[in-house]
Amino acid sequence: MPRWLTTALARIRKLAAEGKVRLTLKALRELSALGLDVDDAVAVIASLRAADSAGRIVSEGTGEWLYVFKPQVGGTAVYLKLAVRMDCIVVSFHVDQEDDHDD
Repeated sequence: MPRWLTTALARIRKLAAEGKVRLTLKALRELSALGLDVDDAVAVIASLRAADSAGRIVSEGTGEWLYVFKPQVGGTAVYLKLAVRMDCIVVSFHVDQEDDHDD
């Protein structure tokens, strides 16, 4: 497992446990379309595993790392993209579509 992933997962899980998760308006809409709420999103984030990682990408807008995960949620693979700052910011949370690099 890459060192950056170990560090990122530890930070992401800590922020989720502390309730320091924010969702963009886009992510809130996507979450709602899945029939999920913010508490569901926090639970998914808190339980992310290294095996759920789909890597990281650099944000074109901010230049920061965005961590991409593809966990199973209720039997459906979802695409989850996170920025980690003072809190965990959910940028995308929708049904996974191969080669999905929106935002």
